[in-house]
Amino acid sequence: MKKLLKILILCSIFLSACGKKEYVPGTYVGEEKLYKSKIEVKLTLDEKKKIKNITALVHGKEEIITKEALLILVQEVNKTGSVKVDGIAGATYTSISFEKALKKALKKSGLKEEEIVKKNETLLKNKYEILNTDVIVAGGGGAGMVSASVVKELGKDVIILEKSKILGGNTARSTGGINASNTKYQKEEGIKDSKELFFKDTIIGGHKLNNKNLVRTLVENSNETIKWFDSIGAKFTDVGKMGGASVRRAHRPVDSKGLKLPIGTVMVEKLIAHCKKLNIKIITEAKVESLIISDGKVVGVRAMKSDGTRLTVNSKAVILAMGGFGANNKLVSKYRPELKGFITTNAPSITGDIVNIGEKIGISFIHMDQIQIHPTVRKEDGVLISESLRGDGGILVNYKGEHFIDELETRDVVSKAEISQKGSFAWLIVDKKMYDKSNVIKGYDEKGYFIKGKNVAELSKSIGTDYNILKKNLKLSNPPYYAVKVSPGIHHTMGGVKINSKAQVIDKNNNVIKGLFAAGEVTGGIHGANRLGGNALADLGTFGRIAGKNGSLSTGVGGEK
Repeated sequence: MKKLLKILILCSIFLSACGKKEYVPGTYVGEEKLYKSKIEVKLTLDEKKKIKNITALVHGKEEIITKEALLILVQEVNKTGSVKVDGIAGATYTSISFEKALKKALKKSGLKEEEIVKKNETLLKNKYEILNTDVIVAGGGGAGMVSASVVKELGKDVIILEKSKILGGNTARSTGGINASNTKYQKEEGIKDSKELFFKDTIIGGHKLNNKNLVRTLVENSNETIKWFDSIGAKFTDVGKMGGASVRRAHRPVDSKGLKLPIGTVMVEKLIAHCKKLNIKIITEAKVESLIISDGKVVGVRAMKSDGTRLTVNSKAVILAMGGFGANNKLVSKYRPELKGFITTNAPSITGDIVNIGEKIGISFIHMDQIQIHPTVRKEDGVLISESLRGDGGILVNYKGEHFIDELETRDVVSKAEISQKGSFAWLIVDKKMYDKSNVIKGYDEKGYFIKGKNVAELSKSIGTDYNILKKNLKLSNPPYYAVKVSPGIHHTMGGVKINSKAQVIDKNNNVIKGLFAAGEVTGGIHGANRLGGNALADLGTFGRIAGKNGSLSTGVGGEK
């Protein structure tokens, strides 16, 4: 009996040894079904039982989300050397099918999962997420929220990706107005304006470097932009004048008492409320890093979230609304070396991310060296003192108290004159009459920006000017007086992505890039060599609406459901 048992054990060992496949380095293929197609994974193993490389192909027609998911999964396995795969949010079925195909290939090699020698002892902790939508808006400032709102109003799904924690961008910092001609608010105040005069002012202000087709589009649609803002509760009923304008056309909000309010605050609050009302999906702290192109068309973006999640969003169109590059002094000084070290009024997020992204896919950029410096900025903190103060009667004097420039000249002219003064600064002075009519001025006062004087003598002593000179030049007659020290600061980048009047992005061969649109300060060509005060908000409102409309009409591939 013992002899028989021994024979059976030996036979079992022999049969087991015969059935065990000897490991041979090489490439093994595994396949798995996926919807109406199949995934093929090629697994290459080396002599040390490590994954040398894997590739994955889809046999059959699949959506872009499947291709994106496979790209991510392949990269992860090649990095970790492990066949254990974490599912990707939004592409679960693709993840499962990929892992099954990979393990089938491994089985053919004769190795078990635990026999694989990992490149890293632990899996990388990268998180991945994939989403689908009709239109992506990259940027949650004014242009982005206007674009997204129009897309949603037209019945399409849209996602806003904003790299900051909050929405608003540079728009939230605006304190001036929004230019428009032939509006009901102008007519109510008896202001005679025309599209031709608006066009002429903008071209002259931009030193004739502007793209005339874009300016014409801006002018022709400005009144409708005011009406659209009216429709969402952002009413800009007061009309003032800003530098470079022939007539009053800068529309501004007022409170219930008729006091002027900071337009950026009002505009952003109303846009956020409108986006929420429309149930627009908004993802903050998500920095767009690249655009996805399929068959010559932009069909999505890749982004990095602040928690380390690598986000892919597939779409039928993308609208760029990422702002300019005024907060990136390295980039500013690349195009304008003399501006190195200048203070900026821009939000910290306005760093020109589109430059690197765009160069990789052949986007054409225009007027990149046209960078505007604003003459009235607090050097201590980069706070912009609104041009509306000068438009309403505020004056500029130098260190002596001399009145050295017409306050309503264009920003570049005023800035140049200011820089030529001793110390390259000026005092911006307003009086009690202006103070009483403006919550903007009162807000500055509450923050401690002003030096006050109950009369000219007291003010002169406080700010260190010559009394006799200041008295001669101070054309304000309603004391007390309020003065703030200002210097030129980087304010607006007129250059950017080249677009046409349909807000379509143009490539380096002067062709339209399918599925890609842009609006706001990320674009170039509209403002030429100098942007007029009030035209930035007109720009984002008008071209934001155009981009939203045309982006919603763009068609293309969809994604995994």
